[in-house]
Amino acid sequence: MPASPRLLGVDFSSAPRAAKPIVAAWGRRAGVVVRLEALQRLPTLEAFSELLATPGPWVGGFDMPFGLPRELVEQLGWPSEWAPLMRHYGAMSREEIRAAFAGFCAARPVGSKFAHRACDGPAGSSPSMKWVNPPVAFMLHAGVPRLLQAGVHLPSVHAGDEGRVALESYPGLLARELIGLRSYKADDKARQTPERLIARKDMVEALEQGRTRLALRLRLTHAQRDALVADATGDSLDAVLCLMQAGWASEQPGFGLPEGLDPLEGWIVSAPRPELA
Repeated sequence: MPASPRLLGVDFSSAPRAAKPIVAAWGRRAGVVVRLEALQRLPTLEAFSELLATPGPWVGGFDMPFGLPRELVEQLGWPSEWAPLMRHYGAMSREEIRAAFAGFCAARPVGSKFAHRACDGPAGSSPSMKWVNPPVAFMLHAGVPRLLQAGVHLPSVHAGDEGRVALESYPGLLARELIGLRSYKADDKARQTPERLIARKDMVEALEQGRTRLALRLRLTHAQRDALVADATGDSLDAVLCLMQAGWASEQPGFGLPEGLDPLEGWIVSAPRPELA
């Protein structure tokens, strides 16, 4: 792979539409600088599939879970290898998924309803089987079968076209490094407050100064900076956070993924390794 592939960060939606599209951020890395080249809005899942077909080389970070907890898969008796599992999962309806997961949770004690992947603790992420607030189980259902169909390469999980590398990202992980637990986004206009606007400004400033353990600086034009701050939904900024995680991974051995990770579960890029968490 060339020294500097294009970089891609994707803020994914399981039900995109014109008013709430999938947002893709394209960029390139040069040394410790990641330059944002363009923001792209995708109003349909078909447009997302077309994005995945973009010729490489590129390395992308995608804000969706790439796997399910092994404990859950084994309890439900689903396929125990990643590709057959994803095909099985993709063939189910959302109602069937909800019923299967609700049944699993109902049989478990209060406080331990959900099964977790090994990366959830280090990343601070929601369990990938969660179907509400946020519905990440449906993001997996809508997105990952399309990754599989597109033939992209998922390091340590599923072999594909090594010129098109897809990594699981989680913008919340990097956001917490930048501004702590402050809220910076809201889809509901009534909650798009001045405090969240200031948080987005602070986040962009911190990204430009490289104040994270990724040790990368974001380079923006004035217009791009204004656009990231103005997007009160945070979708554009989340895509850029995924872009930065992809930029970090692009020059790490093995894309920064821990050795011996469970391919059924996958791993969130830049989450602390198990021995460091």
